[in-house]
Amino acid sequence: MNAVAGQIEQVRVSAQGWPDYDIHIGPGLLARAGELIAPLLARPRTFIITDENVARLHLDTLRASLDAAGIAHDAMVLPPGEGTKSWANLQAVVERILAEKLERNDHIIAFGGGVIGDLAGFAAAIARRGMPFIQIPTTLLAQVDSSVGGKTGINSPSHGKNLVGAFHQPSIVLADLDVLRTLPRRELLAGYAEVVKYGLLGDADFFAWLEEHGQQVLAHDAAAMREAVATSCRAKARIVTEDAREKGRRALLNLGHTFGHALEAVLGYDGTLLHGEAVAIGMAQAFRFSERLGLCPAGRAQRVVAHLRAAGLAADVQAIHNRLPGPEDLLELMRQDKKAQAGKLVFVLVRDIGEAFIARDVDEADVLAFLREELRAA
Repeated sequence: MNAVAGQIEQVRVSAQGWPDYDIHIGPGLLARAGELIAPLLARPRTFIITDENVARLHLDTLRASLDAAGIAHDAMVLPPGEGTKSWANLQAVVERILAEKLERNDHIIAFGGGVIGDLAGFAAAIARRGMPFIQIPTTLLAQVDSSVGGKTGINSPSHGKNLVGAFHQPSIVLADLDVLRTLPRRELLAGYAEVVKYGLLGDADFFAWLEEHGQQVLAHDAAAMREAVATSCRAKARIVTEDAREKGRRALLNLGHTFGHALEAVLGYDGTLLHGEAVAIGMAQAFRFSERLGLCPAGRAQRVVAHLRAAGLAADVQAIHNRLPGPEDLLELMRQDKKAQAGKLVFVLVRDIGEAFIARDVDEADVLAFLREELRAA
């Protein structure tokens, strides 16, 4: 094993009804992509879906790696941003896959952040009634969250985020930590919010580790970044193994998302809030709401807020309050949440740091009172 390979960690994901697959985590993986992908291919051909930012920075490296492994390929380059997860782009990607005469057993490569991973994965799920695909995530958020577990989809322009999609597991995930060095600081912080999420929902020791080492992660310290990504992926892999299709425990991964998705939806996915930024605010709100209901000891929300702010993340709606509607409108957006059951909201709340739980009996009157309080504070 060479020096670079010796720095690679592997996390196995076992999702019921799907073949097991590995997440490879470490430096230099993009240059080795062809070597790692080749054994999975039915024939030496693949198709890359990426965005303009990733293409400019990293597509040549991926192409060279595929060329070295004798893998034929072409690429489709899409605009960056949440707006790319649309019906129009889904149609365009599927039509291009068919025009390339790719066969049912050919792999699609999702090469980008969460937007590309979700869109390309969904296209793979429906093209030719299901084609295999590979995740090469290029953002911290995608490496620790969206590339793992098989959730794919697009947004509804009228009703909200990720409401159209399919569960479709990748064949392999290549999380090259080197590509994170090209991320804008804001994107890195948005991904860090999802790292923090794993500590808050089920691993108090990991959250304490982040309080001590989070700045090293954000400074791209190699060992700290590998530990943060690998720990996050192991946490997600455990939950996906237990609940591949989000029938129960997997909903814990949505800590902060009920609040956060509502904020994203009301802003129209216009870039005012990145997904991870919305989740950071949503996690702080989940802790404040849990404290308000008497579910969580006082002071825990402040500890969470302090860490998010120390990292450089917002923990309340103050920065966007002038663009927010009334609390009743925010509540209506929450009713569109995918976790809702029998017309009732389902929240991920907390008993303490590292002790999240799924609450199906939250009174909407309590939610409305809390939202009014949050908006007044802003």
